[in-house]
Amino acid sequence: MTAWQLACIDMAGTTVRDDGLVEQAFTVAFAGEGVAPGTPQHDRMLAVVRKTMGQSRIEVFRLLLDGDERRAQAANDTFEEAYGLLVDEGAVLPIPGALEAIKTLRTAGIKVALTTGFARATQEAIMDALGWWGQVDLVLSPADAGRGRPFPDFMLVAALKLGVEDVRRMVVVGDTPLDLIAGQRAGAGLLVGVLTGAGDRQALQASGAHEVIGSIGSLPRLLGLE
Repeated sequence: MTAWQLACIDMAGTTVRDDGLVEQAFTVAFAGEGVAPGTPQHDRMLAVVRKTMGQSRIEVFRLLLDGDERRAQAANDTFEEAYGLLVDEGAVLPIPGALEAIKTLRTAGIKVALTTGFARATQEAIMDALGWWGQVDLVLSPADAGRGRPFPDFMLVAALKLGVEDVRRMVVVGDTPLDLIAGQRAGAGLLVGVLTGAGDRQALQASGAHEVIGSIGSLPRLLGLE
């Protein structure tokens, strides 16, 4: 019997290929707010986006637009629409080995929750496009959990909903420092960084990763399931 009860796993960059799609959607949203690509302001805003990868998108827009809620909501709507179009066009693909890893975990009795900084509608569109409904135990967006990363809400809500007895029996997996910080704050027993997204090995280790692996496909082996 495995010691682990739950794996909380990020989506974009961890189980879902990014390939610059998130930044592309941010660029469309910036343009909607009058910030053209290639301008110094655009470059500064994109630098903030990269630094806050993993955080709730609406929180990022609030930060970028100086707390102007109307503009932040409008920009977030544009972002979600732009990313949704990319999903509809078939641009969003799974990380190789992701679904197989998820199936291996669940076969071993480990429940799987997918978490994301996207709005619920975008998360649902991604799940639809990948055909992953029924392949995991829970999907959570910031609206479902209260606060997004770096707060621990995702992991704690997942633990409550899925009946985890002890948060130390929870594994948190993500490609950004904020994923790992959130997992650390939730008391997860194992924090795993992956190198398929925004974070490099040094940044992930500095943010508390106990292990850094090449991709989600290596997670079952790390957990002793293969």
